[in-house]
Amino acid sequence: MCCLFGIIDYKNYFNKRQKNRILRVLAKESEARGTDATGIAYNTKNTMKIVKAPLPSHKIKFNIPDVPVIMGHTRMTTQGSEKKNRNNHPFLGYVKGDKFALAHNGVINNEVILRRTQNLPNTNIQTDSYVAVQLLQKQNALDFDSLKYMAEKVEGSFCFTLLDSLNNIYVVKGSNPFCLYHFEKEGFYLYASTESILNKAISKLRVYVPKRYERIDISSGDIIKITCEGNIVTGKFNYCEDMWMWEGCSFYFKDDSAFAKTEHRRLEEIKWMASCFGYEPEEVEALYNDGYTLDEVEEFLYQ
Repeated sequence: MCCLFGIIDYKNYFNKRQKNRILRVLAKESEARGTDATGIAYNTKNTMKIVKAPLPSHKIKFNIPDVPVIMGHTRMTTQGSEKKNRNNHPFLGYVKGDKFALAHNGVINNEVILRRTQNLPNTNIQTDSYVAVQLLQKQNALDFDSLKYMAEKVEGSFCFTLLDSLNNIYVVKGSNPFCLYHFEKEGFYLYASTESILNKAISKLRVYVPKRYERIDISSGDIIKITCEGNIVTGKFNYCEDMWMWEGCSFYFKDDSAFAKTEHRRLEEIKWMASCFGYEPEEVEALYNDGYTLDEVEEFLYQ
């Protein structure tokens, strides 16, 4: 249970002070999904900067330079202690001698198997998310083909954001939520893991953020690239929903043990988060047993 958030200001609509204010508000609202650690990534002077710490976002005073794109993450720890900062997001990766940053919301269940079957190198990073970086590095590319390869190898719940050195942002959406707003006239995008978080942030930024925007629909199995010029390019990967997997031209029934494990783990995370909002775990359990999806339960808590 983490939150992705960010700013893509491709027409330089905001000044440095405004961007820092927007970043602080977005990060603060994103604490609803994680307070164990906070991190951001951006490019400046031909160098990628990743700044992260095992602190909730409200304890961090962001002071970024005037850059067009900032990718952020707030973390609720599920694997790998946040006190070891190398376990926190975003993660740095290298392909073809160039850098990229990756942030993940979700849980990857098969990272141990992937490290063995894909001959991935040993690492002192204990977070399951880092296997996505290693899979991309093995492909030695950051493009639609390599992202498709990575997304189809990992099992579990996920939504990934990636930033390359040219200020292109990629979104790889599995089952976990993602909300993207486009302010086309002004020339910028804002995003967060859920619409509730994004709307709450915008309501506190009315002095900066116009009222009119377009929500960009992103479905499970989508890969999108938001270029540094603000254009959107789309791709697809074969998304395995629930207990069914797509392989070639036919469906087959997937062993439901991995799915059940992921679902149970996420349910427990939501119960923990509910206590922060003053709800009892039994209330979450009741909603889930009544047929609400975990995404719907989350949205209910935020509202």
